Amino acid sequence: MDDIDKKLLNDYQRGFPICAEPYKVIADQLGLEQEQVFARLQALKEGGHISRIGAVIKPGTVGASMLAAVKAPLDRLEEVAEFISGMEQVNHNYKREHDYNIWFVLNTPGQDELDDAVRLIEDNTGLIVLALPMLKDFHLDLGFAIKWH
Repeated sequence: MDDIDKKLLNDYQRGFPICAEPYKVIADQLGLEQEQVFARLQALKEGGHISRIGAVIKPGTVGASMLAAVKAPLDRLEEVAEFISGMEQVNHNYKREHDYNIWFVLNTPGQDELDDAVRLIEDNTGLIVLALPMLKDFHLDLGFAIKWH
């Protein structure tokens, strides 16, 4: 990983260009061609450094979303987490030290798609999804400054 990859990971968590050609803007800012930006981002994704590129939108503003959890048996924890992480409707997931040990956020265009995503998880894992409705809106800054050694 070189300095340009590090800039891609750090500098565009916030302030991602909102325009018709954001990757061209990034390429110009980094002194690259747009195709080079695409190739680097693909390599970062394939290397497990990023999982997605996209906006985080306030819940309830567009589409449907929810926080959810499942009780995954410890011997299936990785398998279940991998399935959930692989769903395009999942914003992020994380392990918790609790009976409900995998928590995740689902985002879909509408309620029907949200219901379908829940059914897909239940059908493919054999686990019941606990839906956790939002009672109070909190803003979490999901950008993280990466410290390089």
